[in-house]
Amino acid sequence: MAHVPHPTPPRSQPAKPALAAATPSAAPAVVGEVMTGAASVVRSLESVGADVIFGIPGGAILPVYDPLFDSSIRHVLVRHEQGAGHAAAGYAAATGRVGVCMATSGPGATNLVTPIADAHMDSVPMVAITGQVGASMIGTDAFQEADIVGITMPITKHSFLVTDPSEIPARIAEAFHIASTGRPGPVLVDIAKSAMQAETSFSWPPAELDIPGYHPITKPHIKQIKEAARLLATARRPVLYVGGGVIRANASAELIELTNLSGAAVVTTLMARGALPDSHPQNVGMPGMHGTVPAVAALQKADLVVALGARFDDRVTGRLDSFAPGATIVHADIDPAEISKNRFADVPIVGDLKDVLADLTVELAQEQTQHGKPDLEGWWHTIDELRTTYPLGWSPTEDGLLAPQYVISRLGEISGPETIFAAGVGQHQMWAAQFIRYEHPRTWLNSGGLGTMGYAVPAAMGAKVGAPDKTVWAVDGDGCFQMTNQELATCALDDIPIKVAIINNSSLGMVRQWQTLFYDQRYSNTDLNTGHETARIPDFVKLAEAYGCVGLRCDNAKDVDATIRKAQEIDDRPVVVDFVVSRDAMVWPMVPSGVSNDDIQYAQGIGPAFDRDE
Repeated sequence: MAHVPHPTPPRSQPAKPALAAATPSAAPAVVGEVMTGAASVVRSLESVGADVIFGIPGGAILPVYDPLFDSSIRHVLVRHEQGAGHAAAGYAAATGRVGVCMATSGPGATNLVTPIADAHMDSVPMVAITGQVGASMIGTDAFQEADIVGITMPITKHSFLVTDPSEIPARIAEAFHIASTGRPGPVLVDIAKSAMQAETSFSWPPAELDIPGYHPITKPHIKQIKEAARLLATARRPVLYVGGGVIRANASAELIELTNLSGAAVVTTLMARGALPDSHPQNVGMPGMHGTVPAVAALQKADLVVALGARFDDRVTGRLDSFAPGATIVHADIDPAEISKNRFADVPIVGDLKDVLADLTVELAQEQTQHGKPDLEGWWHTIDELRTTYPLGWSPTEDGLLAPQYVISRLGEISGPETIFAAGVGQHQMWAAQFIRYEHPRTWLNSGGLGTMGYAVPAAMGAKVGAPDKTVWAVDGDGCFQMTNQELATCALDDIPIKVAIINNSSLGMVRQWQTLFYDQRYSNTDLNTGHETARIPDFVKLAEAYGCVGLRCDNAKDVDATIRKAQEIDDRPVVVDFVVSRDAMVWPMVPSGVSNDDIQYAQGIGPAFDRDE
């Protein structure tokens, strides 16, 4: 991901008018109105349209909390700053709007580092506002001083250090604009306490911001679009490789149109689940390390791969030099730094994917009118044979405990396609991506790039705040859950009735799977003792009740549906369900790290027999 160092403005590109992200949605203060810098912060957030802040007060940020007390902005008091950051990210991912988190200086700010890095990896629009020690004390190792701008420089899209109170409105407007335009990402605004306490004359910047050096390219070059259309019209084994950028660009409708017209096979990455409905006949599943055999094989056999908002990361490509060896590559992305970063692009396209897909559909229709549609019958025969031969599934557990795949598939079926699911990281994340059918964008939230354990509960909290009428389930592991479960207190007290499904295998499950496969079943430090006839520490049902939530437990297949339905019926407080599942269940298919996708394993010791050259 491209990073813009401070204080140099973001990368220079051809000019384009600023988008609406920094346009006031509430009437700003009268120009020249005198107020404190802290009041200016709050008024600026109101003016830019922020409706909720996830945060926790402390000394350096405390001046802002006084005027915030009288603001229309909702503040959600979290129990840890990491929860604030992930909640802001979950809010942003579920709504498409900029998420806002706030923390004090020093340890408060450094506790935001993980969620900022997470948002950076997954291109989530987020603004983090931190307090800083007074300007005269910066650099003196003052109490609770940390150079948070320097610390986060590699993991933010841009960072600001504000010591002059008159700059506060402009910096906050710019932060929201930068976070939400081009390739979205996190922006940090670090404000000295002295600037918050000083008086200033409030002046809101113009609606159309002109930030030197920052003018993202959104309109793709027509020559590149025409070449991509020509290739797509003549390919015999085309694949649309869809990444999370399609969802960030709100381009799912345009993707469906192109899919229908092209007849191409479509794979949706872990970050793109829901970009194309799983029920669409051309959706062949998720590619990558734990993708479906048809999706992985389609990429390996393709003669054309059209990458849309994807970054050819290692979890999709496997060993890079063997990925899609016979394919011409078209790569479209809003971020020019991604083009040819990992795989050379024969046809590079820089632009907003909403425009790229719309223009590509128009040009493809013209190509087909002139030359006719390609014969893809043989291609689909190959893919359908793979679908029939290698469907997703699971084997009965040998210990008699619940199959986690069954629990998650029933959760998806009963809760339905309108539900938002937020997952932690590990086996449960992969099973939730595999066995829940996603029909809409922004209904699947996860930490795809950074792989942050502890993401699910606070992200679900943020999603529920942003979409209060939606059912929101956090699908979490017993390891992940113990990292951020304190945010259940926030949910219980702030009327945020999320639901949590703990896939409790009493282990660090994915680590245990690797120990089983690659370390001779030497289970070093992966037993968490959360059940399985060992010590139940903690007892998740009692823990939920202690936090003011409803706690349920299910350890029998015949009770799964009834337990899920009982949880679904409770809407006045959070619900935590402890599903006791087998620790020996594994995630399949699997492409081991550093191995060619040609060597995908359908199950342990079972490799599909397909000839990539056929």
